[in-house]
Amino acid sequence: MSKRIVVDPITRIEGHLRIEVVVDENNRIIDAYSSSTMWRGIELILKGRDARDCGLLAMRICGVCTGTHYQRSIEAVEHALGITIPTNARLVRNLIQGSLYLHDHVVHFYHLHALDWVDIVSALKADPYKAAKEAENYSENPWLNSPNHYKAVQQRLKKFVEAGRLGPFANAYWGNKSYKFTPEQNLIATAHYLEALEAQRWMAQMMAIYGGKNPHPQSIVVGGVTCVQDIKNPARAALFKELLLKSRDFILRAYIPDIIMAGQVYKDEALNGVGAGLGNYLAYGGFRLDDNPMYKGKTLFPSGVVLNKDLSKVIPLNQEKIVEDVTHSWYRYEGTDKPLHPFDGQTNPEYTGFDKDGLLKVQEKYSWIKAPIYDDNRVEVGPLARMIVGYASGDERIKSYIDKALKLAGLPITALFSTVGRTAARAIETWMMSDIMIEWTDQLASNAAKGNLDTWTKFDYDKLTKGKELKGYGLEEAPRGALGHWVRIVDGKVANYQAVVPSTWNAGPRDYKGRMGAYESALVSNTVLSNPEQPLEILRTVHSFDPCIACAVHVIDTKGRELGEYRVEPVGGMCYVG
Repeated sequence: MSKRIVVDPITRIEGHLRIEVVVDENNRIIDAYSSSTMWRGIELILKGRDARDCGLLAMRICGVCTGTHYQRSIEAVEHALGITIPTNARLVRNLIQGSLYLHDHVVHFYHLHALDWVDIVSALKADPYKAAKEAENYSENPWLNSPNHYKAVQQRLKKFVEAGRLGPFANAYWGNKSYKFTPEQNLIATAHYLEALEAQRWMAQMMAIYGGKNPHPQSIVVGGVTCVQDIKNPARAALFKELLLKSRDFILRAYIPDIIMAGQVYKDEALNGVGAGLGNYLAYGGFRLDDNPMYKGKTLFPSGVVLNKDLSKVIPLNQEKIVEDVTHSWYRYEGTDKPLHPFDGQTNPEYTGFDKDGLLKVQEKYSWIKAPIYDDNRVEVGPLARMIVGYASGDERIKSYIDKALKLAGLPITALFSTVGRTAARAIETWMMSDIMIEWTDQLASNAAKGNLDTWTKFDYDKLTKGKELKGYGLEEAPRGALGHWVRIVDGKVANYQAVVPSTWNAGPRDYKGRMGAYESALVSNTVLSNPEQPLEILRTVHSFDPCIACAVHVIDTKGRELGEYRVEPVGGMCYVG
């Protein structure tokens, strides 16, 4: 007999996510539903504004991926205006975005996802000497690897336990049968969890050097970047590179070895495709490597679509084939019941609530996230999609990193189609990113040394927009996946604005054909709960996508009451204070 299990809220994510699953008598998940329980609506705030201001507002969609929303919004306007930015601006944007990748992926694995794999309490039983020896199986030079160091980590944990103040380690499913690490392996990963708290600071500092601050950087403008003095000053470039090399060291000696360890220990789940999901992958492509006009040149990540796990074929990406459906979303479309392209997108809330038992009305509307569709296919986006599309495209750089990682773990390429593979793909691209960022850093420093400080392309906004209707989009690979901002500008003001974010692609509900979104599909892919009262396997698979539901939601009163109504009138694109 089947039963429904509700996990609400899903913790260790940004935002508000509810998962409901149906399990059979063998505790196998046979159906799943993903629901964002709060509304965003920022697109409505942007209407009527000077398009050059959109970036500073759009970055407030999220407190995690601030810089990447900022850049995509700016690039959407640049695309509409036909602006190509200078080389230095391209390099700076790549470095800010690359720093976000390093920071986001390290924080995700250790502080948001590791506790799905690592039994913290088990680490108290470990032999520190055996742990030091075990670490050498995954790295020639493991991070801070010594028995004394592991003893110190155990003492810290013991004090937490004895004081009853477990902090982030409280209320977890310690001892669950789904945990597979030995006590020594748990101790290694726990030590790295604590050390990553320091390492992530270096990566945040990197974002701030060229971004001005972090979060919410402010150095990017339509036409280029404003951080001329930081580019000009050799000390700033040297500090950035020092932090980058320290970060890379942690990635190579802690993060990658921990992923290899997890891949070996959880290899059965990888080989059995637990959490595989849709098997369809989309990547917009990202990180421009030359100065050709937007979407005309080479990128670090290739764009394209791979369907049905077929690595022999990559379908070229066409953004015109992207639509959003609201059949099962708490929105309504005026004048049509068909999915809409973002240029024609609408943001009309229509909340219909839960059923009388407090469960989702899964046959009706049940989420504040829309259901994105590409060419009538539901797809997954994110690091795994980037690696799959890159590998299938024959990209030599991406193939080399994937092949090296899989060889170290002793796994075939098909192991990537799993929760384990999705987690590994994020680490593999972090490894690759930490390497190529050194090249970008040196290029920028070389340009400055030669006296090339060009950072902005001059343009006449009024001349380009007066009396015209313009359309533009900014497509890029954010850390969590394909991120797109679409803007329609009429006479210099925003007439429509839509953002389709990674967690919209992945967390979306059923579409008009009843097809599952990526989270939902992944949960019904060979997932069996070892203990329905401790749904660790649900968290493990959902967390592998690195959910960020803040990209889909904003504020509402817990009782559903209207808090207030505000009207903000744009005044010539200026902000008046007084």
